[in-house]
Amino acid sequence: GEKRRPKGGARGPQRDLVCGTEFGFGTMHLYNVTLQRGGNIQAAIYGSFSAPKTHEIVVSRTKVLELLRPDANGKLQTVASTEVFGKVRSLCPFRLPGSGRDHIVVGSDSGRIVILIFDAKTRRFKKVHQETFGKTGCRRIVPGQYLAYDPKGRAVMIGALEKQKLVYVLNRDSAANLTISSPLEAHKSRNITFSIVGLDCGFENPIFAAIELDYSDAEQDHTGEAAREAQKQLTYYELDLGLNHVVRRWAEPCGNGANLLIAVPGGGDGPGGVLVCSENFVSYRHQGHREVRCCLPRRSDLPSERGTLIVSSATHKQKSMFFFLAQSEYGDLYKISLDWENDTVKDVVVRYFDTIPTCSSVCVLKSGFLFAASECGDHALYQFRGIGDGEGEVEARASAASGGGADPLTFAPRAPSNLALVDRLESLSPVCGLECSNLYQEETKQLFALTGRGPSSQMRVLRPGQTVVEAAVSPLPGSPNGVWTIKESKSQEHDSFILVSFKNASLVLSVGETVEEVTDSGFQTNTSTLDVRLLADDSIVQVVPGGLRHILGDGRVNEWRCPGRKQITSVSCNDRQVVAALTGYELVYFELDETGQLLEQEKKDMAGEISSVCIAPVPEGKLRSKFLAIGGYDATIRILSLDPQDCLGPLAVQAVAAVPSSMLFVNVSTSDLDEESGALYLQAGLANGILLRTEIDAVTGQLSDTRTRFLGTRPPRMVSLRIQGKEALLALSSRPWVGHASEGRFMVSPISYEALSYASGFSSDQCPEAIVGVAGTSLRILVPEHLGGAFNASGCRLRYTPRAMAISEDHKVVAVGQADCGVVPNRFVTAAAAPGGEDDDMEVEGEPEGGKEVQLGAVRGPADQWGSCIEVIDAATLKVSSRVDMEDNFAVTSMSLARFEGQERDLLVVGCARNVTLQPRGCDGGEVRVYSFAEGGKSLELVHATSVTDVPRCIEPFQGRVLVGVGKALVLYEMGKKQLLKKSECRKFPHFVVTVETAGDRIYCGDAQESFHFCRYRWEDNQIHVFADDVIPRYVTASVALDYNTVVGGDKFGNIFVCRLPADASREVEDDPTGGGLLAAGGNGADRGGAPHKLDPACSFHLGDTVTSVSRTTMQPGGKEVVLYVTVLGEIGALVPLTSKEDADFFSHLEMHLREDNPPLCGRDHLSFRSSYNPVRNVIDGGLCEQFSQLPREVQARIAEELDRTPGEVVKKLEDMRNKIM
Repeated sequence: GEKRRPKGGARGPQRDLVCGTEFGFGTMHLYNVTLQRGGNIQAAIYGSFSAPKTHEIVVSRTKVLELLRPDANGKLQTVASTEVFGKVRSLCPFRLPGSGRDHIVVGSDSGRIVILIFDAKTRRFKKVHQETFGKTGCRRIVPGQYLAYDPKGRAVMIGALEKQKLVYVLNRDSAANLTISSPLEAHKSRNITFSIVGLDCGFENPIFAAIELDYSDAEQDHTGEAAREAQKQLTYYELDLGLNHVVRRWAEPCGNGANLLIAVPGGGDGPGGVLVCSENFVSYRHQGHREVRCCLPRRSDLPSERGTLIVSSATHKQKSMFFFLAQSEYGDLYKISLDWENDTVKDVVVRYFDTIPTCSSVCVLKSGFLFAASECGDHALYQFRGIGDGEGEVEARASAASGGGADPLTFAPRAPSNLALVDRLESLSPVCGLECSNLYQEETKQLFALTGRGPSSQMRVLRPGQTVVEAAVSPLPGSPNGVWTIKESKSQEHDSFILVSFKNASLVLSVGETVEEVTDSGFQTNTSTLDVRLLADDSIVQVVPGGLRHILGDGRVNEWRCPGRKQITSVSCNDRQVVAALTGYELVYFELDETGQLLEQEKKDMAGEISSVCIAPVPEGKLRSKFLAIGGYDATIRILSLDPQDCLGPLAVQAVAAVPSSMLFVNVSTSDLDEESGALYLQAGLANGILLRTEIDAVTGQLSDTRTRFLGTRPPRMVSLRIQGKEALLALSSRPWVGHASEGRFMVSPISYEALSYASGFSSDQCPEAIVGVAGTSLRILVPEHLGGAFNASGCRLRYTPRAMAISEDHKVVAVGQADCGVVPNRFVTAAAAPGGEDDDMEVEGEPEGGKEVQLGAVRGPADQWGSCIEVIDAATLKVSSRVDMEDNFAVTSMSLARFEGQERDLLVVGCARNVTLQPRGCDGGEVRVYSFAEGGKSLELVHATSVTDVPRCIEPFQGRVLVGVGKALVLYEMGKKQLLKKSECRKFPHFVVTVETAGDRIYCGDAQESFHFCRYRWEDNQIHVFADDVIPRYVTASVALDYNTVVGGDKFGNIFVCRLPADASREVEDDPTGGGLLAAGGNGADRGGAPHKLDPACSFHLGDTVTSVSRTTMQPGGKEVVLYVTVLGEIGALVPLTSKEDADFFSHLEMHLREDNPPLCGRDHLSFRSSYNPVRNVIDGGLCEQFSQLPREVQARIAEELDRTPGEVVKKLEDMRNKIM
């Protein structure tokens, strides 16, 4: 074809990320910050961990341990969360005999067994014991994959996938401290373990049961006959406490479909033994007892060749009865009960219970809740409505099928009727892709994430900020200028009145079952209100522009009027004190005396106009606060004394950047290790939109440790709140912000809601901790939910698992390519939603369209059948505007927007393949389809399709054309009238092209197994030449180009890394007249293998989770440009470039000190974990550095001294790094 060069030169437009040799210290340094921890829960256990008779759940999010506790309203609260810098493989609780609390046993990749206990005072997990038994890493023969405990708390077994099992005996010493024995071996070579459980056998010798498969004969038999005849065995291991060793007590074949064991209560509470869950069956087994086998009921739409496996289970045990809840791989819950007498089981009964999303762990709480840790999507807390004993339920019995030949019972799945949804824990896992864009033209960009699998699939829009739920909206008769909430007495738990102030009136609303206006409250309503406060003696002070009104408990009112024609301009109150600033620079101080009278104590003329005043809260056990803050129009903050000996005397002054428009004192606990160790902070909102925070010395009143943060374009208005029983603040700027103490530091984060003019804390029976605010001319009641997350999400349900996405900023739509394997296209399992069920408030996309129905997933089909479609989602409404179904077993594999040369609009280029097989990878050919947007972007029209020979895995626009990775080849296409025209092709990639990035004439290709290849396209000869590749074989999953010579990528094994082309090699390629073609043909070292030039590993860092998307972006206006990444389990993080040598040295030394003084909880060495596959290189672990604020004070002081800083300066530096991102 005709050779054309784009305008702008060969290299094209490019921008360099500020990292690298531009620093002047020769090396790129990055700082890793976790913005949101992964949402996946792979293990959950139930017990009383903080105190006796509490109902708590400990969950493992692979790298994070969390303690969850349902509150009085059934909402899950995160009590503690700790990153362990390792991979938690298994969890189990155990309780020593006579104890009221549970310990936690952790099996991880550290090669150690770790026993933890939760300290309720410090709200931290504490390590009680740590015993080493093997190498680090998730290895086949190193124990940690399985954990089982004796129900009487005497021993724990930890097992590996193969060969090794260790038993530890647990006991107490004379001081009642937990002791652990040396390990007792129960090894067996060439033995694969599938499940382990501890039997309930009373106080006899502990017994552990395991499903095992011996492959020793199969290994010696080359014909494969022994492998086909290999039989799984149910094996009992007995711990002889007298002889202190483990013996193999009993073994019996159990069928090759067996995959899970459930312990049956024993020791007088039940018959003992185990339930063996296998494909399509569950059977009761015990030594000396016949097998009692029951068939599992099947879904009516399930193909006959597909079996049913149990994947998770929970046991509910009471004094008089017990039952089991077991869940299948399709999400169906079964209730399993035993008919037994005198340790003899007569029958096994299996009843269909409910259908919920498939779970990795299920916990039944004794308080009547069920916690479901979903494999994909949000986790849920359900409340039991019933226990499945109703009439008409499908029930299978072992006795009914004893004659043989009976067909399994079938059922139609339904929405939950025995379970009622109480709360959700949001989880993005799994995340298939993420893109950053500002489709809504907001202050900050939004993240568009493809999450979930099958029926839980969604396209979610993530906005930085905390989630609030709008509980109520009520119109007001005008535009308010203030809102407050008041209790009638200090003993009351909830608020009684809401007072709304207008320009010349005040509205009093009574809070009860309904909110209605009252006129006999004693408040003055014919003028505006400046402040309202309930005082310590249950009297109320109302401040109006003309003075103070002191409303006594008996209804009498005392008034203080401003002298002359003066008026109050600013006021502040606490429980016993009132300070008012008047026109004419005058300051008046009032105090509540012993007789209950609010008396004027002092007056003072200030040197200038006062912009705001704030009085500190009265310390517990004191009669008055010592400090008063005055903000002046001369841009200063003054601290005055309220001590009677020096009333309104100056203590400190600080110049600030702008006029302080609003101020608030907040007591903050600076350490989670000591709740009593609080500090008094002054939060000031400046006229330039900056929030200033400074610490007040409790004795002298001096100001120190000043920190600032830009909140918005409006001067922040400070409001006091209570969150989780602690003091917090609400800052109202161009968007609302909330500040609260978390993990040893004070966090200020935005609330994802429209701007509020005025607000106040609010408490009622329905909303114990809420916010009442004013937006425009309406009154809003907002309830914060699950504070602590960096993002809040809204989403659109999808039909199948999302595979690719393209965002059109011109049309404000998102196109999502979806595909599922093993399903029947366009056929879905639906059921009528139960009243009050989990999806009553959720709109569901799917067939059929009519009626209120719940989608339970696509109908299962043959393993090689695909269901696939493209959906266009309107960003404004988050609803599907059009859908294109893939026919002939095509599945969407890639997607991108491209503007071809000569076109005025972007076209959607979609890669799809027919009859795709995943293992081994292959297909019966594919197509690259081009769609145009019609109806204003609401629908798609097919322009043409181009056939290709392999899977088109990636598509990237390139200088008016498109690059498509087709199997091992990279193909350059140009737009044609009937199909795309192939212009160039490069087949020099070893395995499979999975990512393509471009910059100018350079192309950066990521291979499925061989890392990055740098290519160059020459217009002169229409060739693509590979001129550089990597020396380390990496299984690339995502990539983005940073500059002309640098690319960052993530790989399949949880690493994120940066590869850089040396500067001299880059110059050589640019100076080469053949564009690298001569070198690629065999000169200058190409004969040594691969490309002539090799990439340098600039940075390397192990995240512990597969990276699915990497992008380069800024998260806020004026923020720092970062590398944003997301992992498959939902972790969102950022790599921030360090721009000075001083910063790199500081964080490197801080990280080094924390490795020594704060070792990871589960025993894995931090440096070893971050270097799991390649040595960590030039990346600072911000997650470890931020644990500095959780250390004891003396340790903080020692580390800070070695860094030549104060602890406050270290924490400020860490906060600044996070605030640079968002």
